[in-house]
Amino acid sequence: MASNRPAPEALFVPNDEDPVTGPTAYGPAGGPWEEWNPTEESIRPVRGRHRVAKQRGGLARSSTVLGVGVIAAVGAGGIATAKEKPPVSISLPDLSAVKASLPDADSLPGVGSLLGSDKESDTQVTASPLTGAGVTVADTEQGTTDAGEALRARIIQQAEHQQDQADQSAARAAEQAAAEQAVAEAAKVQEAAEKKLAEAERKKAEEKRKKEEAERLAKLAASFSLPTTSYTLTSTYGQAGAMWSSGYHTGLDFAAPTGTPLKAIHSGTIKEAGWAGSYGYRTILELEDGTELWYSHQSSMSVSAGQKVTTGDVIGRVGATGNVTGPHLHLEIHPGGGDGVDPLSWLRSKGLNI
Repeated sequence: MASNRPAPEALFVPNDEDPVTGPTAYGPAGGPWEEWNPTEESIRPVRGRHRVAKQRGGLARSSTVLGVGVIAAVGAGGIATAKEKPPVSISLPDLSAVKASLPDADSLPGVGSLLGSDKESDTQVTASPLTGAGVTVADTEQGTTDAGEALRARIIQQAEHQQDQADQSAARAAEQAAAEQAVAEAAKVQEAAEKKLAEAERKKAEEKRKKEEAERLAKLAASFSLPTTSYTLTSTYGQAGAMWSSGYHTGLDFAAPTGTPLKAIHSGTIKEAGWAGSYGYRTILELEDGTELWYSHQSSMSVSAGQKVTTGDVIGRVGATGNVTGPHLHLEIHPGGGDGVDPLSWLRSKGLNI
């Protein structure tokens, strides 16, 4: 192969420097030597699976390849001496020795991925992450080596974590609401049970009270008696009318034929027996508790003041004396000798059916 290397005895005299190729070399006669540039033929790489992959714009992918070219250029043609220094002779090594001393492309970092086989077509280099900044050990173990992808994975992981927390919070809230509802329902059930129990107790107490009252009234009935056995109730207590001097009826009227016997309602003492004006012939029976029973309009009296009587004793007879319209017994009840009360209610309170 022909070589365009300059002779070993050539001298390079610096002249005007080219901004790209550097100082221009001149021969012994003063004429410029032809500048030698490495070509594909002059520095053909070792045949194999490695070649420089082409890029857009015709530029090499790595500065390392450019460095290899520079090394080859230095070995093949040398570098001109600095400007303003005397020319010196440079002995150039043999090109084959230079090639032999160069490292294999596979051993150069980043070069092997940029070189391909002569038999293979030029292809794009496999895309790799722009940067590994922010990539953690956990990301590397998960197969995430790109910073953007790692950030995306962490954002997704954080979102999933937040969603899990929200779901857990919602689940806890639902459990709490269910528990509160269960407590409220239990409280309602308990309240209903307590009301039912209280109602049962109330009914039981009411039944007991009624039973006791019935027993009491039965005992009272044995000691109390109606004033007459044959009668018809006419005017009742509190009834209004002009025929009564007070404007209303102050007792209970038992209409019966004249001469019908009148009996002592309960045991007591005859306090008064005689004429009483509009009441006609009247007998007052005082009981042990001070209650006064007034028997009015009698046709005749069978007792006198101070006499002791017992329940059922005959003390007089029905008549029409005093201010009346017909024969009847006008009965008044005065507890403690005071104002009168309704005789019908008082008799019933003593267990008498009237």
